[in-house]
Amino acid sequence: MRCTPRAMARWSTVLSGVFLALSMVLSLGKLLMLAAGTGSNGELTEADQWLTDIGLAQYRPLFKKQGGEMEAAVRCGNRHRCDSGERDNVPLRATVKLRTGIEKEKKSERDRKKLCRTIPAAEMDNAKTKISLPAKYHPSACRCGPAGAHPPVSISTLASCGEVDALPELPAQDEERLQRAARLLQQRLVLRQWLMDHGLHNYYQKLMQFDVMSLEDVYWVEDNSARTVLGKDLPRWTQARQTLPTSKEDLETLKADLWSAVVKNSQHQDAWTWGGMLVVSVSVAGLVTLAAMTQPALAPEAKHSLLQYVTGKYLLPSNCRVHFEWEEPQLVGETMTFTVKFYQRNGQPYPICDKDNLIVEVTEDTRRVATLIELGGTDPLAANTAVVKFTVRHAGQYRIAVLIGSCHVHGSPFLKNFLPGPPDPNKTVFIRQSSTVVCTAGIAHSMTIEPRDEYDNLCIFGPEDQPTEGYNVDITQIGNLVDKGSVVDCSIQLDYDSSNQRIRLKVSFPKGGCYHATVSLAGLQLHNGDFDIIVLENSVARMVHNNVASKDPDICYVAKLLGMQGERFSKPKKVFCFISPKQLTIKEYLLKFIPKRLVTFRLCPSTKFHFENSTNQHEGYYPFSIDDGCQPPVELISLYRDIIAATFTLFLLKNIGGSETFADKQDFFYHEVRKHHQKHYHEKLSMKVQRDKLLESSMKATKGFSVSDWCRNFEITFQGEQGVDWGGVRREWFELICAALFDPGNGLFASFGESQQALVHPNPKRPSHLKLKHYEFAGRIVGKCLYESALGGSYRQLVRARFTRSFLAQIIGLRVHYKYFEQDDPDLYLSKVKYILENDVEEMELYFVEEEYDKDGQLLKVAELIPGGSKVRVTNDTKLRYLDALAQHRLASSIRNEVDHFLRGLNELIPDNLLGIFDENELELLLCGTGEYSVADLRAHHIANGSSPEFLRVLDWFWTAVSNFTQEEMARLLQFTTGCSQLPPGGFQQLSPRFQITAAPTFANLPTAHTCFNQLCLPDYECYDHFERALLLAISEGTEGFGMI
Repeated sequence: MRCTPRAMARWSTVLSGVFLALSMVLSLGKLLMLAAGTGSNGELTEADQWLTDIGLAQYRPLFKKQGGEMEAAVRCGNRHRCDSGERDNVPLRATVKLRTGIEKEKKSERDRKKLCRTIPAAEMDNAKTKISLPAKYHPSACRCGPAGAHPPVSISTLASCGEVDALPELPAQDEERLQRAARLLQQRLVLRQWLMDHGLHNYYQKLMQFDVMSLEDVYWVEDNSARTVLGKDLPRWTQARQTLPTSKEDLETLKADLWSAVVKNSQHQDAWTWGGMLVVSVSVAGLVTLAAMTQPALAPEAKHSLLQYVTGKYLLPSNCRVHFEWEEPQLVGETMTFTVKFYQRNGQPYPICDKDNLIVEVTEDTRRVATLIELGGTDPLAANTAVVKFTVRHAGQYRIAVLIGSCHVHGSPFLKNFLPGPPDPNKTVFIRQSSTVVCTAGIAHSMTIEPRDEYDNLCIFGPEDQPTEGYNVDITQIGNLVDKGSVVDCSIQLDYDSSNQRIRLKVSFPKGGCYHATVSLAGLQLHNGDFDIIVLENSVARMVHNNVASKDPDICYVAKLLGMQGERFSKPKKVFCFISPKQLTIKEYLLKFIPKRLVTFRLCPSTKFHFENSTNQHEGYYPFSIDDGCQPPVELISLYRDIIAATFTLFLLKNIGGSETFADKQDFFYHEVRKHHQKHYHEKLSMKVQRDKLLESSMKATKGFSVSDWCRNFEITFQGEQGVDWGGVRREWFELICAALFDPGNGLFASFGESQQALVHPNPKRPSHLKLKHYEFAGRIVGKCLYESALGGSYRQLVRARFTRSFLAQIIGLRVHYKYFEQDDPDLYLSKVKYILENDVEEMELYFVEEEYDKDGQLLKVAELIPGGSKVRVTNDTKLRYLDALAQHRLASSIRNEVDHFLRGLNELIPDNLLGIFDENELELLLCGTGEYSVADLRAHHIANGSSPEFLRVLDWFWTAVSNFTQEEMARLLQFTTGCSQLPPGGFQQLSPRFQITAAPTFANLPTAHTCFNQLCLPDYECYDHFERALLLAISEGTEGFGMI
């Protein structure tokens, strides 16, 4: 039969109470026994038992009275007898000398046994005769002190019986018997004490059987007899016997010392027998009560009465139990639930409440997971139950700690493992180095697929799983029309690399050509799973690799231009494609020797090649187009299409370190910056500036700095301030100088709107005291930040600014187009650009001009966007061209000088070609870092509109869900609610209008948002699981609808 913890606790409480009661009864019994003067058996003392053994039991009353008188006399130190009123100096009976001769007394065995045996009671004629004592033996006759000063106590121990001088006088016949028995008893006690001193007391009874009755008998014990009795302790016996004295006087002294030890031990034993046991009993009873009263240490926050401690009616963490409502291993993605049952010390259920300080901590590595705790409920049977819920997104081991105050419940902390889910096509990534894959015919080319679940966890497969199941690779050839739809001759192999948890895709083509490939999972195309493959013959591959390794700045191939700027030519133009490590330039030659640049594409990942099938019109040539997303695409045909595209791709991979991922490009960028400045030492350079004139004093301090000086470690000192710069002052200077340069309130940069969230752009209408040299200084500061970040560690320094996307695009050499208005100037985009895109412009009388007004609304001038633009009317066919021209005028042309000077300062420290490997969004991450979102900041600076119990419950769910969000999900929530994923420098506090959370009058619908008011509307839901699923769906798909206004 198994005992449950509750039953064990109940029985423990009952036993504690019983033990307490028994201790109190035992204490009371000891008091009564002590008052009655009885022994441990309740009737007879040791002296009484001895008198019975020697046949003198009828004198027990006399021993009790005489004992009181004699012991009182002994305590008073008087060796006299007391009569009825006079003091007689008559000495007590002379002390009977112990037998001291070393010679063994020669008595017969019968005589010795006669002395040892008890005298039969039948031989006593007056055994039951009542003795009348003379008055002189009465205790009240003592004149040693006041009556009752020494209460009479009986002669109760054997040691007191061995005191011959202290024994009462008996009739002559019994007196001799008493004296002989007392002397023999004294000899035995001395012998036992000697054996005890030498650790041989266990052999006392066995030695008695060999007639060893006294210390003198030890001298005459034969070795054979000693060996029989003592066995392995014979050496100890021998050593002890050798310590005995040889002279009679020394032996008498030894026996006297041993007798003193006997008397002393007898007094201690008597004290333990009565007072000691009383003290121990009371002490144990007190300790039980004290132990109960110290129970608050198990729940220090609570306060209970003594009755609760004794009965066990208080919450005991070690009695609480946790039940997990899932079986391991569990996959991520679900809201997990477990219950906690609370019990009292006595095993009864404990109704849990908020005041009991229940703490639940769920952590995964260093990340803390938010929990939702529901205490009790409407069901009385669940009053001792807490339901805890948390959402699992990250695979790994979770630590679950359940505490009451600072005490863990039974089994806490718990460790639970969660596995990643199955591969999700939307999260699984096809890893490739560029949008065009270049390989050689006959040589297998390897690529990688990274299987991830819907929560971006890297998938794990068991030995029985099929990791490659569900994947499909579709390859088609791009060439002549006759080849379209034909089966491609190639080898495709998929295998799983268990060590790296990746899937390898190996493709091999027997001959050269251009192909298009798509990789899908479960019928859905993977991210990055759509790409082109250029297969080069061996000789052509060597030519391309030689081009990339060549130091020739311009590699040229002939092509024909079919159209550009949205215009298609009636006859193809012969052009030349020049490829360098920085750019691809298309030129034509007038009169065959005058070059004219038609278009230039930066050699960066945003520039894409698009390959098309050949047509009968251009048979023998391979058509393709080039598009960078900013300029109109350029259409070309060329016999060298594959070589041009392959050379461009390999140059690009060389520039960005062989990968297109941001992390890899960032590592490559930092490495190249350090390599570029490897001759410049990062030594300390002292610089003194004024806090109140920070910009002017900083420019003055750095006016004569060379590139080498800018690469040194600045040691900043603020004039009039004491402090040693160990890094903190330098970081403060960077913060302040960035604010002085890029804060729109200072005039060097400005925003297109008045919102604090607005992005900053170079200000063409800056105050007169701000010159172009300030932009050059700003460029050097940005370059300095990038250089310090490349050094890593504590030197990492971010630029505290939020630049417009169009300005970032111009830094890396991209063409500005109308799509930048959406983020840079949202007011203009909503009021004008979006309207033109969505409506018919034929009747608007819109021309290629831009009217400019001052801050008072007065017309300043009308600027033509194209030559003769005031006479060119915008049509539906040309409205995109008009919007691009408008973007060029407002975002680029008006600040051309400012951008040029900024780049001049920036490129002193950072080579232009290195910045070209990033797009504008990546450049912002490189300069400003990723946004850090604080849930605590959002909770401190938001507005909640609603007070109903249903809304408050949903609001509590919202904070639980947001606490579990990743940084990407927080960015999506912010973008869903405000229209921008970036916060102002001051965080949510500077968000204007404030972040609002409002109750929506619907049930189970998706959340909606009003970005104009930064408002998030939350409907009601049946449970937390439904709410969380709806919120995630809304923020992930919200940019395509779902109520964004």
